[in-house]
Amino acid sequence: MRIIVIGASGFIGTYLIQELISCGNKVIATGRNPVIMGHMQRMGVECYSLDITNKDTFKKLPTENIDGVVLLAALLPANVNNNNPYDYIDINIKGTLNVLEFCRKNNITKIISTTSYADVYNHWQKDIPISADIFRDYKLEGDHAEYIISKNAATDLILYYNKQYNLQGSIFRLPPVYGYGPHSEIYVDGKYYKSGFQIFLDNAQAGKSIEIYGNKDLSRDVVYVKDVAKAFISALNSSKSKGVYNISSGIATTLENQVKDIINVFCDKKKDISKIIYSPEKPNSGKSYVLDISKASKDFGYKPEYVPFKKLLQDYKDEMTNKRFEYLVKARKISK
Repeated sequence: MRIIVIGASGFIGTYLIQELISCGNKVIATGRNPVIMGHMQRMGVECYSLDITNKDTFKKLPTENIDGVVLLAALLPANVNNNNPYDYIDINIKGTLNVLEFCRKNNITKIISTTSYADVYNHWQKDIPISADIFRDYKLEGDHAEYIISKNAATDLILYYNKQYNLQGSIFRLPPVYGYGPHSEIYVDGKYYKSGFQIFLDNAQAGKSIEIYGNKDLSRDVVYVKDVAKAFISALNSSKSKGVYNISSGIATTLENQVKDIINVFCDKKKDISKIIYSPEKPNSGKSYVLDISKASKDFGYKPEYVPFKKLLQDYKDEMTNKRFEYLVKARKISK
């Protein structure tokens, strides 16, 4: 296949490019990070600079023998310190429309984009899997609201183009995507914080205690970045992929078990082993949820490889040790 990946210099994009090349595909990549794009060029990837909000810049992209487009470029609240609704509209809605028009005009029928699991936030319940096709219901407050509104509009545009122009557009609903790379810190309501996962991991490596706030039995369904990359390739190869899909592990792991697995994998057995401190009185705004992945399994054979959670962590540690994606971390530091 010959695939265009728009937004290839991000975390998921970098892993996807690697997987596409490993499977023998030809890749055309667009991205903004010069360090990562330079690395891709040295890998033999055809690279372009693209402003998805400007339809005229799409004229520079090749159009012959393109088998599909993966749209990963998006504005996320975790990456910005000042939410601006106009930016969400320009990048996530107008940008998606420009990609769809590029595909339509050039007879490229396959497009895959992503959305957030927060679009079904009001359906989250413990141990009740959420269907891929359930109606979207989300919070109209908080730092994710404007983002979800824009991604819902982008989703509807893709579904509209499927109906109106017979495109084979898919939208991957993603929970938190884990993997070694540049996401140890995130913005929450415009403030920069170290992620909870990174705090747990750092403390485990140092043999420090790990504190669990709130309900230790709160359970979450997460996914490994390599499983996401393989899902893209499977969907691109499928004649059935079309519509919204949950791409996750399909398994909910409790907060307590996540911490136990992190300690087991990342603690240095020759040094102090981290102890767990339970603090149920401290607030934890999280909710339990699990996503139903049966539709993706049925339509394009999606089957996550890095489950249970401990297996995900073991591969994460292997990638951290062999430094294959170290340039991702360096690129993030430069951009900051």
